[in-house]
Formats: sequence, structure tokens, C-alpha cells
Amino acid sequence: METLTPYDHENQANLCLTTVKEIVERWAEGKPNNQSPGSNSDKPSGYYRLTNYLTGYIMHNKTLPKGVHTMPEGRDRFNQLEPSFTVDFDGITKRHCPSILKNTPI
Repeated sequence: METLTPYDHENQANLCLTTVKEIVERWAEGKPNNQSPGSNSDKPSGYYRLTNYLTGYIMHNKTLPKGVHTMPEGRDRFNQLEPSFTVDFDGITKRHCPSILKNTPI
């Protein structure tokens, strides 16, 4: 088994964060800002849930997710329910982020 140095871990984490940001930004394109009362976010509902999910998935599995994944329901900062939603990772990465596919393994 390959042993990673702290430098390798840092590079892997940076690549992961860059990849996550690119995928989530592509997913967010064309979606309206969070419409929850009192929200001052310029990001769509689910943006941060997807960011957290994708970061955890990549760090745990060392690969990009494939196919359709369902994001769980969430709660906003006012404890109001935000509905679950699906994300087609194949569609996002193949159509919008071909550069990500070249950066494997993660």
C-alpha cells in the first residue's frame, strides 16, 4: 500500500476542494438564489449540502460519484426544512467539467 506524506495529503485535499467547487458551481448555474425568508445567500438552496456531501464522498472513496445521487433533506439556519433533491453527477462532469475527468485519480 502506498504511503502518503503530509505534502501528498495536502495536495490531495487541495485537488478535492478545487474539484468540488467546480462541480458544485456547475450544478448551481441557472438555479435561483435561496428563497428562504431571511436568507442573504447568493447560492441556491442545497449548495452547501451538496458541497459537504461531495467533499465527503471524494475524500472517502477517492473517486468522483457516478450516476444520480439523492441529497438528503436539510435544515436552513432558521431550522426550516429544505427538500431533498437529486444530482446527476455523470451529466455535470461529462458535459460541464471535462477537465475534472483528466485529474484522476483524486
